[in-house]
Formats: sequence, C-alpha cells, structure tokens
Amino acid sequence: MQKIIFQLRFHTHFGQEIFITGDHPLLGNNDPSQAVPLQYFSDELWYLSLDVAGAIEKKITYHYILRNADGIDDHDFGNDKTIEVDGSTARELLVIDTWNYTGYIENTFYTKPFAEVLLAANHTKVETSRPANTTHVLKVKAPLLSPGQTLCLLGSCGALANWNTGSPLLMSRAENETFFHVGVDLSAESFPIAYKYGVYDVTRNRFVCYESGDNRVLFDTVSSTRKTILHDGFAALPNTMWKGAGIAVPVFSLRSKKSFGTGEFSDLKILVDWIRTTGIKLVQVLPVNDTTATHTWTDSYPYSAISAFALHPLYMNLEMLAGSGFAKELASLEKERIRLNALPALDYEVVSKIKNDFIAKVYKQDGADAFASGGFKNFFENNKHWLVPYAAFCYLRDKNGTVDFESWPSCNSYNENSIQQLVAGHKEEIGLYYFTQFQLHVQLKEATAYARSNGIVVKGDIPIGVSRNSADAWQEPGLYNMHYQAGAPPDDFAVKGQNWGFPTYNWQRMREDGFAWWKKRFAQMNDYFDAFRIDHILGFFRIWSIPMHAVEGIMGHFVPAIPVHISEFNSQAIWFDHARYVRPFINETVLRDTFGDDDIELVKSMFLQQEKDGSYALQPAFNTQRKVEQHFAALEKDTQHNRIKQGLFDLISNVILLEAENADGQLYHFRFHMEHTSSYKHLDVQTQQQLKALYVNYFFRRQDDLWRKEALQKLPELKRVTNMLACGEDLGLIPACVPDVMKQAGLLSLEIQRMPKDDAHEFFHPNNAPYLSVVTPSTHDMSTIRGWWEEDRARTQRFFNNQLGQQGEAPEHCDTATVKAIILQHLYSPAMWCIFQLQDLLGMDENLRRNDVGAERINVPADPKHYWQYRMHVTLEELAAAVSFNTELNKFVFASGR
Repeated sequence: MQKIIFQLRFHTHFGQEIFITGDHPLLGNNDPSQAVPLQYFSDELWYLSLDVAGAIEKKITYHYILRNADGIDDHDFGNDKTIEVDGSTARELLVIDTWNYTGYIENTFYTKPFAEVLLAANHTKVETSRPANTTHVLKVKAPLLSPGQTLCLLGSCGALANWNTGSPLLMSRAENETFFHVGVDLSAESFPIAYKYGVYDVTRNRFVCYESGDNRVLFDTVSSTRKTILHDGFAALPNTMWKGAGIAVPVFSLRSKKSFGTGEFSDLKILVDWIRTTGIKLVQVLPVNDTTATHTWTDSYPYSAISAFALHPLYMNLEMLAGSGFAKELASLEKERIRLNALPALDYEVVSKIKNDFIAKVYKQDGADAFASGGFKNFFENNKHWLVPYAAFCYLRDKNGTVDFESWPSCNSYNENSIQQLVAGHKEEIGLYYFTQFQLHVQLKEATAYARSNGIVVKGDIPIGVSRNSADAWQEPGLYNMHYQAGAPPDDFAVKGQNWGFPTYNWQRMREDGFAWWKKRFAQMNDYFDAFRIDHILGFFRIWSIPMHAVEGIMGHFVPAIPVHISEFNSQAIWFDHARYVRPFINETVLRDTFGDDDIELVKSMFLQQEKDGSYALQPAFNTQRKVEQHFAALEKDTQHNRIKQGLFDLISNVILLEAENADGQLYHFRFHMEHTSSYKHLDVQTQQQLKALYVNYFFRRQDDLWRKEALQKLPELKRVTNMLACGEDLGLIPACVPDVMKQAGLLSLEIQRMPKDDAHEFFHPNNAPYLSVVTPSTHDMSTIRGWWEEDRARTQRFFNNQLGQQGEAPEHCDTATVKAIILQHLYSPAMWCIFQLQDLLGMDENLRRNDVGAERINVPADPKHYWQYRMHVTLEELAAAVSFNTELNKFVFASGR
C-alpha cells in the first residue's frame, strides 16, 4: 500500500476545519492534539492523501474532528470506522466517509443497554463471499433489524442485480461489528451508479423493503491499482419504533422476605424476577455510594456521598457475606432482622450499625483469605486510585470522630507519602474498608449481571456533587471551590431555593487534566450499570453558587455568569444607589409584615440597629444567615425561635443586587426573584420597570452563549468515554441552549407531566415528548401521582378535565382508574422510555396500593434535613404472586408497543 485517500462528505461553514485521528502514527495515535488536518475541497467535501511507506499490517480505527471557529471541537461519533487491507495489492485506497453526528437517533442503539442487552439477540449470522476482484466495499449501519433480517444492496448495474429484488446482494455483520458490509466488483460497470440498501429476511428468503428516500449515487472510476471503501452511515429505515418501560425505586426501598431492614443489592435479583413478568425492561436506582459521615440518620441522604466511588455498606447482604462460616452468628440476629424488616420504614441507624458490626466480624476471620484471592487483587489494582484514600479517610473519620478533615490534628491535608505510611502502619484497621468494598462490588456485579442475563437494563444515578467533607475533596481539594456551596434557585417546590452544601466544581482545573476525575467516575459506573442518569445536568452549563455565609439557596447566583457592570445602570438611565440595592432593605413596614406585632420589638432590640434616616440595619453579629443560624442553634427549638430565625433570613435576603466578589463595586448579579422582594416593591414604578428589563436580560439573554460553550467543553468529551446510555435530569430554570446541547451530546431529556418546560402550559402531555427522552409522572423528589392529586384541588380539577379529557368533577382521591389513565398516557407516549416510580404502578391496584398516601413520598427537596427512609409496604415476593396486577400491567406494556 502506497497511498490512502480520505474523502469526508460533510457540509461545513466558513471558519470550520476538519481533522482526522486514529490508532496509527500517521493519524496521531488517537491524540487529538496530534490530529491531522484535512484539506478543503468544497463546502461539501474535505480530503486527505497520506503516503504510506510500507504495508499496513493491522486494522486502523479512526474518526474525524470538526474544529469550530470558537475553538470548540465536535467529534464524529463512534469508534467503528475502520480500514482493513485484507491482503490487497492495490497501491491506492480510497476511503469515502460520512460524518456521524452524535445526535442521530440511531447512535442510541449502539450504546451498552441496546448492544449488550436489549438488541443483542437480534443479530443474524449471514454467510457472504466477496468476488475475486473486489473494487469496492460498501458499509452501512442499521441497528433495529429484527431477528432473521439482514441488509442487502441493489442498484442500477449488473453487479448490483439491476434492481432485481429476487436476487439482491446480501450484506453481513459480525457480532462485534456495527457496520454491515459487502464487497463488489464494479470494474465492468459505468458510473455514476444508482443504488439503495434494503432489508432482506434470510429465514424466509424474501426481500422486505427498500430504505426510504432518494437513490444513493456513487460517482467513481475504476482502476486496477485502487480499492474503494465506502462508509455510508445509516440505512434510511424507521428509527423511532423501539420503546421501553422502566421502574424507578431506590435500593434501600426494596423489601424482600429475607432483606435486613433495608433493600440490598441481592434484592435487585428478586426485583428482576418480578418485573420480567410485566414486560418492563429497565430498573432505575438512586445513587448507591457510601454516605457515612456521622453514623446517624442524617447520612440517609443518598446524594451526599463521602466518596463518589465507594459503595454503601447498607446494601450488603449479610447471608451472602457470612457463608457457612458465620451462619451461626447470623442466626443470632434473625429475631432482630425480622423486626427491622417488618418496620414500615428504614431504621437507618440501627440497620447500619448491625451490618457494619457483622462485616467487621467476618473481616477479622476471613479478610486474609479474601485479600489472597485473584478477584480481590484485580479489584484492588483497578480501584486503588480511590480505594486507598477512601479507606484511610474512613479510618481517620472514626479516629477523630468527624468527617471535617480540616479539623483533624494530623493528615488534615492529603499527602500521598503520609497516607501510604498511615496505611502501612494500620493495615488491619484500614483493610476493613478494602474488604467491605470488595464484597459490595461482588454483590452488585452479580446482581446487575443477573439483570442483564435476563434482558433487564440497570440504570444508575450520578449525583451532581460530592460532600465537602468527603474523601474526594480531601484527596484533591483543587478540583473543588471549597468556599462556595452548590444548590438551585427558587422554584415551585422550594421557594427559598436549595442549598445542597456541596462545594462547586473547579472546572478549569478539571479541564487541565482532561476531566480525569470524571472519566474515572464514569468508568467505575460502567462496571455495574448499562445506563445512567446525570443528576441536575444543568450544573454542567452553570451551577447555582451560594457563598458560605448564606444558608438559603436564594442568596446564590449562577457561575459562570456575565455580571452587570455599573455602567449599564447609567447607560439605561437607572438610578443607582449601592446601599439601597445591595444592603437589606428594612423599614417599619417591612418589619411589621415580616414579624407582626408579637415579635417586632424583640427583633429591633436584639438584632437590629437604627440608621439616621429611620431605616434599620442588621447588627454585625447577625448580618449573615450563617451567623443567625449559629445563634439560634444554641437556643431551644420552639415555634417563636424558628419564626424569628426565618424572619431574619428573609430580611438578609431582601436585596436587589449581589455584589460580585473582588469587583470593587463595579460588577453585580441580580438576586433571583428580585421582583418578589419588598425592597423592589418599595421602588418607584419607573425604576422597577427599568430594573426588570435589565434583570430579564441578565437571566434570559446575555448568558446563553456562555453557558452553551461551557457545556460543550464538558459533556461531549465526557460522553465519549463511556458507552452507557446517558440521560440528563434537565429540570428547573432551563437555559435556551440546553435542548440543542443535549441533542449534540446524544443525551436523553427528562419530561415530567406536572413540570412543563414551556411556561405557556400548566401541564406537559406525554404525547408531545421527543423520541430521545424519558417521560415520567413523578420522580423521587416529588409526591407520587396519588399524593400530588390531594395537594391542590383546583389544579387537580383542571388536570382531570384538560389532560385526562374527563368531564365533571374530579374524584377527591386519586382512584385506581385515574392512576391507570395517567400510566397509559405515558406508556403510549412517543418517548423512547417511560419510567415509573414503583409507588405509582402500585396505585393502579386497590389491593396493592398503600393506605397512607403521604408515606409513599421518598424526598422533600425543600427540607435539607429530610430522612430518606421510604420502603415498599409489600414484599417483592408478594408482588410476584399478585397475578391479576402483573397480568394487567403486562397487557398495558405489551399493547403500548413497549
């Protein structure tokens, strides 16, 4: 081989460039910085001619990179374009390619859940042979062929059967390949040649159909010294016909006859056995990471992990751990197991203590044998980058009685050498955490492998943040902005905003090493899951950042964001008064509205000082929400104290602008919902209107391009490192750029009926969902269908009449018929996936639904101290035996085409 010519058919615009990279020195050895530029031929065609000194001895895998004028790179999706020489003596190889846009629907079906679970059985083995003189190899993809089907090729010449569907050229594909291919000899044919791909049923030996659209045309010439490989992208076949249904349930919420007061990884297998009978194809769980910070119930919050990698000991199946060697010890706990398992909710503290104590006993006797096993050695080698720091962190947490590593007398700053010495000096104590994580790894792997073998996809959850007192933050504090707190702006579910307490990410630092931490995190998720949900994906565009002196999320602002310069107020003829806009606005009217007659004088005397103009200011000891919180933390928790504390919080947040850090009074961010503040309401109408116009520009116009670029620098690169199906939780205040960026990155959106993304509508109808989306009537952060039905009677009535199309008065309580109607709306949605909370499905059956509707709720986002302890009220075994319910659910799923 002397020359390879690449031709890429792709429409570009002025300022764009195309590069190629692959696993060969001539293509930069897969290093994007060494990618080779293509030459511009026209707006529709780029090319590259490479001279090769010697024969190519192996298959070359490659892809293209589009470099935009703004410096952001788009990558040709996939890793399946290849060059195989096959002993050819041709001196020239022409490779004609098609750009594979990540957002193409078909690419979804090459992700892990489809390729390895849902569509794996569809592969049909076809034997084909190439002609002795192969001038052209045509390659094309079609992911949704049925079992027994293959692609075929027909065209306007003798070599392509002259359009005779009785004898088309059959194409073949190996199980580990994505492209169907066929070799042809076109040396005796005249160009151009029209051709099309079709579908052929090899079991019935009959042609099924042509692909849609116009004929394809091959413009070429034949030379005895040249061979052509044509990558034709996707066959134009229906691509939105596959649909699936899933169930969402936290692992801790599962209840089986044998579980120990909480759901366990092993219970996933019992769950799979049940849902197989219903036609459901996916199980979605909440994060399963270790959250053990205080050894109290406050650790029940699954989104505040002390490690983004470690699994939670809560999910350990003690029977599997004990084996025969500890059967007697486990039997002594049987009475307590039965008691805990019969409780209506999870007793987090008791269950965790029993499990941790038992794991320690087993480790003391069996740890050495486990460490000597090949399985452990392999696990340790693959995970030591996080496992060793995590284990040392846990040891130091318990030794010092706190996860606040900055307060530790030693090792408060992570040092690799010091930690290695610590580990060497405390092998037995620290080894307990190696042992625990290995056993959890084995149990989770076994459970998810069981699901996969039964045709069920398991979908995990990646939290947007990590705890500021975590092994991750301790090990690499430079990856985080420790002086800020992540959260969310106010919405209908949390009117004061949300403060999650996590540090925000230092994305610039993460970008410097190619997002190595994130890539390791995705790789570890891939060990267990087929798909994953990215919690609060908007955080990859911008994060709601709250200063440490604030308690409520309402005191934050978006980062990054283009602030308002003081000159903009002047240019818009807006009267500007720093003190009036930035400091809390407090006068007699505000105080009376906030505290009423009962508390106003007490508040004035204890917390405020009067200014010369008659207004009030907070005393320095109480001028931040954090100071106020600390003051009341030492007092008795009664109604009056809580009322005054919240009133002071409201005074502190009664501002119009937040001054940007280190800005010398030049740059400002608007406080969210500025127009709801009494500070704003006390301004004159003209100033209100002028400020509102600038406010709208700040939040809804000026930031969009910045946020688009921010996300495009992260999401596509992270998506490329995993073949899991990625779904984004794109809820909240959604920037206009989000849908397009998610499409470019090939991410599924989340669509919720009672949270429409279009403000013009009160509800979202599942019929209007895009195909690449997940639809659901509720999530773990919301009330269930039945719970929501009782929250707002007027809204429920409108939903009943307008969304369900029912006449008359809505039922007071959500009966089974109404729940079924809502479930069916989602099942018949055009969305790829519809996923239901388990509680919502059980609401369809009078005998299975829970009597206490309020007990169905998993989380209340507005309550940062919520106890996560929801458990199923029936066992999985009882569900499996509920023949009538399972039959009806299966009928619904099957009839909807899922």
